[in-house]
Formats: sequence, C-alpha cells, structure tokens
Amino acid sequence: MKTIFSSIFTLSFLIFSMAALGNVENDNKTGDQTEATSLQVVSSPELFDLTSTWVSSFEAQHPALNIRITQLTDESSLSAEALYLLSPEQQIAGQEDSAWQMVVGHDVVVPIVNSNNPLFEAIAQRGVNAEDLAILLAETPNWSMLVDDAPANPAKTYVINDQQVTGKFAAYAQAEIRATRVSSAAELIAAVQQDVNAIGFCKLIDIINVETNTFAPQISVLPIDKNRNGRLDQFENIYSSPEALTRGVWIGKYPKELCGDICALAVTEPTNQVAIDFLSWISSDGQEQLAHAGFSQLSSREKNANMVAFTKPVTPGASNGNQAFLSFGWMLAIGMALVLLLVGLLVRSKRKEKLGIDSEDIEMTPAMNENSIKAPAGLYYDKTHTWAFMERDGLVKIGVDDFMQHLTGSLTHIKMKESGEKVRKGEKILSIVRDGKQLDLYAPVSGIIKSRNESLLSMPQQVNTDPYTNGWVYQIEPLNWTREVRLLFMADTYKEWLEDEFARLRDFLATSANSNTVVFEHIVLQDGGELTDNILADLGPEVWEDFQTHFIDTSK
Repeated sequence: MKTIFSSIFTLSFLIFSMAALGNVENDNKTGDQTEATSLQVVSSPELFDLTSTWVSSFEAQHPALNIRITQLTDESSLSAEALYLLSPEQQIAGQEDSAWQMVVGHDVVVPIVNSNNPLFEAIAQRGVNAEDLAILLAETPNWSMLVDDAPANPAKTYVINDQQVTGKFAAYAQAEIRATRVSSAAELIAAVQQDVNAIGFCKLIDIINVETNTFAPQISVLPIDKNRNGRLDQFENIYSSPEALTRGVWIGKYPKELCGDICALAVTEPTNQVAIDFLSWISSDGQEQLAHAGFSQLSSREKNANMVAFTKPVTPGASNGNQAFLSFGWMLAIGMALVLLLVGLLVRSKRKEKLGIDSEDIEMTPAMNENSIKAPAGLYYDKTHTWAFMERDGLVKIGVDDFMQHLTGSLTHIKMKESGEKVRKGEKILSIVRDGKQLDLYAPVSGIIKSRNESLLSMPQQVNTDPYTNGWVYQIEPLNWTREVRLLFMADTYKEWLEDEFARLRDFLATSANSNTVVFEHIVLQDGGELTDNILADLGPEVWEDFQTHFIDTSK
C-alpha cells in the first residue's frame, strides 16, 4: 500500500511539473497539427472480400478516412508502409523478420455428432485421435471401430464440399476423404440432427448460433484426444461451449492442423492512428463480419487482449516535426487517468485473488516454453519426462528430460535404485529432490539395471546442467525394447507433444493458484502471470505433492 501511495505522489509531482513547463513551451510554439487519414491494407486473396467488407463498414463510420486495399500476390514482399491481413495458409517474403503481428480471427474445422448418439458419452471420455478420424473418413465406417463392444451400427459421414475443410481433415488424419459431400452447412447439420449415428465435418462457425453464441440444437463437437493417450485429459476438455472451444484454440489445446489464425501483420507495431483504430474496430465491432465470411470470432479474452494492446496515451499532435508539450488540461486529465489506473490495479489484484485465475492468465516466456526445452535427436522420450537411448553395445541409457529440470530448478539429491535390480516400464525408477521436496519418475522401458551414475550422488545438479550427457542416471539391459520403444516419442513428435504439456502445466498452476495463496502470489502477483524458469523451485512440498499426483502420475 505504501508503494501505491508513493507512486501516486511521485506521479502527481511529475505531472504538475511538466504541466508548468508545458504552459511556458506552448506559449512559444505554434503550428498546424496534422493527423494521418490514410492507410494501405494488403489482403490475402482468400480474405479480400472480408477485408473489403471491413474497410467499407469502417469507412462508413469514419468518412474522412481513406483506406486503400490491394491483393497480395506471389511477388509481394513485406513493406513498412502497409498493414497486412493474412489467411492461415498465407506467407509473405520477409514475414519471418516481422516484429509484430496480431490475431484477429480464426479458421477452425470440427468433427460433429448428434448429441443423442448413445455412444457419445463413452467417446467423450476417451476422445478421438487422428487414427480414429481416418477410420471415420473411410468409405464404410461403423461405431464398433471406435468403441469396444459397441454395436456395428454404420456411421454415416458427411463433409462440406469446401477445400479448407477437406484439406485440413485429410492432412490431420492422413487419409483420403470418402465421406458424402454436401454443398451447404445447413444441409450437413440437418443430416446429423436427423440421424443419431451420423458424423459431420465442417467449420466451427457453421454450427454456432452467433446471436446466442451456442451450438446448434442436437449438435456436439466430437472431442479430440490431442495428446493421444487414450483419454480426454482435463486440459483437453474444451468442448462445452463455443467460447470454451475458441479459448482452447487460442492457447493451443486444439490440434493446430485443424485450425489457423487470421493475422494482422506489420513490420513494427502500428503507430498510424488509422491503423490502430481500424484494428481496434476489427477486434470489436468487426468480429460480426467474420461469421458471415465463414470464419470464427475471437474469444472474449482475445478481444480484450487486442483492445488493451492499443490502449496507450496519445499526444494531441506534433508541430514542425517536434512533439509539443501537453497543455495543463491534457496533463491533468492524463494524470488523473494514471492515478485511477494505479488504484484500479490494486483493486484488480485483490479481486483476482478472490475470483481466481484461468490458465490463459499464465503466459509463457522465452525462458520457459517449448522452444527453450532441449530435445536431442536420436533419443526416445517418455510421457513421464524420462528418456532412453540405446547404445552400440545394446545397453540403454536412461535419464531425466530437460522439461522436468527446468521446472524443479537445481537438484540437491537424487534417490536411485541399486545395480542388478529389475524395473518394469511405468514403475518408479528414481526420485529427484530439491531441499527435501521430491518427485518420483518412472521407467520409460523395462530392463535390468547394469550400472548407475554414481557421480549424481555428490553432484545431482548435473541433471540440470547436462540432462542428456553427464546427467544420465542408469544403464539398463532392456527386456522388451522393440515393443516398448514404439510407445515413446522421437524428438520431432516430442517437441510437438510439449505444446500440450505446457497447456497442462498452465492448467495445473492455475488450479494450484486458486487453492493456494502462496502459489497465487508467486505466479500472478510476483511474476505478472508469466511462466518463469524453475517455477516449482520455491514452492512448498504440498505443491510438489500435487504436481506428482495431478501432473506426473496422470501421464503414466
């Protein structure tokens, strides 16, 4: 509280000092103030009609503005003078060097079923994966192919004859589309509503009542088991409503092959006030046009995030290229606004503590995201965060992956089994300890321990500094390598799977923060909601126990 009041006092002093200077300066400065009234927008061919609608509607509300639209071509390159609106599939020369982009809409395709399907509850518990969808897209699928002991009722499948829909499902399922093609969303929805055994493949927006933001009657989205573990985990349970599903798409809980983002792109963050106003309008009133164009709107949180990104104090203008000092009235107005903002932040933090946080409130940082985790090629990775590598002599080295050591921070002790002991895949094989708090990890494969890394007893931090070399834990003689290695990830698929792990991690931390004041203050108040490195290091043993039970053990 003292910090808040001292900040208010200091801010007030600066405001009135600058205001006094501003009065003197403004007496000596004259000149016409100009305001940008034009904007160049470059659109992907697929978005040209939508962009034209956006521009027409925006200009109707701001007749003094002039927005020019051109269509992106293969020869186009990124220009500092333009704002780009790109479809998910569109790339532009120089895009990888761009420092700024903003998501303004989504293109999402979904599998749907009749809500009264007698097998829907069983399927919702396990979800469907890419292989299941490949079966459903086959010529003559039946429900017994998906659910054990289910009657072999034929599953009549329908797909909208839209290249965006068929292309996304064909790529995800790695299968040829043999479903019955229909020409409209209304026809597909009617077919699924009239047949409890029917399945449809369409865009998410096709099944949403935009006015009520609900799914069409008797229509449910078929849940997808994104991490392919044979069950629908809590972090994957995003199918209860359009809002929940859209939020899930936003934070990566839905397969990226089945969705894409419509992005605004620029070389740097826009400073042209016309561009700022246009993008703010697209993120609010302009969202209605997305549905008419066949795209999904932003979630409420995404809309708010976009609006906040552009909420910055704007000076009234410039004279002869030099920024003028603000008048006393402007300074007083901005000063009061900032004071209210400081007070609001205090109130908001207290309100957050009462209302809780969601996983979306926890953001990744470069220090702790899927790109910061090392995953050398040639190793195999287990879902419980251990790894295995077969050496030339046929023995298999086992260790702890980089993800886990990033969470725990520097280890102070490691508990290991003795040489000669037999371990089975999925059994406890070691415990990693930091200051008395420990996590148990499980064997990625079965075998007999031939040796263990004795240096870890005196230098356990080697697991942190060199998890895949000096930090290895065991050498084992494998007992069922050929079969069990098929259940492990290779490096490429492991990196993709880590996206889901970070989503699960956010969910776990959000749940912990809502039930534990210490976790809340550590994650939200101290770190601003950002997921920093060694996040578990300074948390108590009860959090480590919860992490063991609700994060590690659920992956076995």
